[in-house]
Amino acid sequence: MSGVNCPIDLDTRHIAKHLPNTPQMQRLLKKGLSAHVFKDMETLKKVTQAIIEKGEYLGKIRKYERYGLYFSEVIGYRISPDGTILNLFYGEMKIDEYNKYHVIPRTKPSRK
Repeated sequence: MSGVNCPIDLDTRHIAKHLPNTPQMQRLLKKGLSAHVFKDMETLKKVTQAIIEKGEYLGKIRKYERYGLYFSEVIGYRISPDGTILNLFYGEMKIDEYNKYHVIPRTKPSRK
């Protein structure tokens, strides 16, 4: 299956932690966790649209239906608590049981 073929709604609770320099992103780093952030809001929107149109279905993994897509250009960064930055080229959409979704930049697809 290619693309998302069901009605979905954006779960706005997760947007801020995936954008650079937000308090929610900083909170992850202070907790000792890495932050996976998009370059900016425009990139987040473009990745979302591309996954909806042509994302690869990954299956149900840890309670979420997941779709993903590799990109040829950097879509975001993984920032470690120690300040290390890794370029990210993979976008993943997580859809919960209520058809609410959010998108995350990642290094690779999630695994079961």
